[in-house]
Amino acid sequence: MNADASPVLAHGLIKRFGDFVAVDGISLEARKGEIVGFLGPNGAGKSTTIRMLCGLLRPSGGQALVAGYDVAKDPERVRQRIGYMSQKFSLYNDLQVIENIRFFASLYAVSSSQLRERESWVLAMAGLRGRESALTGTLPTGWKQRLALGCAVLHRPPILFLDEPTSGVDPISRRQFWELIHSMAAEGVTVLVTTHYMDEAEYCNRLVLIFQGRVVASGSPSELKQHAMSGDLLLVESEPLASALELLQQRPEVKDAAVFGNTLHVVVQDARTAMPRLRAYLSQHGVTVTKTESIRPTLEDVFVSLTAAQSAKGKA
Repeated sequence: MNADASPVLAHGLIKRFGDFVAVDGISLEARKGEIVGFLGPNGAGKSTTIRMLCGLLRPSGGQALVAGYDVAKDPERVRQRIGYMSQKFSLYNDLQVIENIRFFASLYAVSSSQLRERESWVLAMAGLRGRESALTGTLPTGWKQRLALGCAVLHRPPILFLDEPTSGVDPISRRQFWELIHSMAAEGVTVLVTTHYMDEAEYCNRLVLIFQGRVVASGSPSELKQHAMSGDLLLVESEPLASALELLQQRPEVKDAAVFGNTLHVVVQDARTAMPRLRAYLSQHGVTVTKTESIRPTLEDVFVSLTAAQSAKGKA
């Protein structure tokens, strides 16, 4: 593995907990200034992968280099060169804002000559100027997360790991948080982030889709939407919706069908030939079809399609 080419490289990473395999041979890379998103359902292995790359969990197999250091052999050197923000709020609620900043500055060995400038930067970035003495526990969630991000990068690390950092944060605060992430990436910081929000996944330069501990697809959001679907996508508006879904799932030409709002998204091999047949089939079974059209897939469509295909393989 060429550690000079990419700040984060992993090959065949495995993590076992007893007989349970949480991560099963994951390989990935992240280049300088790139935002790489891990997308997958709960329990897919995203957080376990992040914790191995941070040197917090020892891999059961495979190899990973972060900032040029092996995460299994030199975890302490890895931790000195990264920023890490967990999905659970990591600061101390009973400390003042400024006390949290100074505490984490001491953990990261920020020099006294740099401390004032770093404090000022975090306060400005988090929108907390004038609230230095406020108890951290009294802050709104969005402000807490920005403060936690600032504390995680006080030592100006070249690599940043974020584990579902905006869970429970309102949409406006989430957007502001991602603006901060993009500004850091523009300065050359490599960012790896786990998320289950599809709109956040669109903000990443590249995505790694993880399911049952394995990578099932990777690429930019646009690449995944273009090439990861195994077929064409149809939108179907019908009444009753539940009956239409049940009927379509029985058709051999339907690879997958799922509810999206008040419509159905249906994956078929060829939209042009399948559309009139499926419309006639539903009508024959008492379903009123008001609209059928071929549409471009969203990331959610890609995610649902790929995980459904993997589940089917597992059952075969």
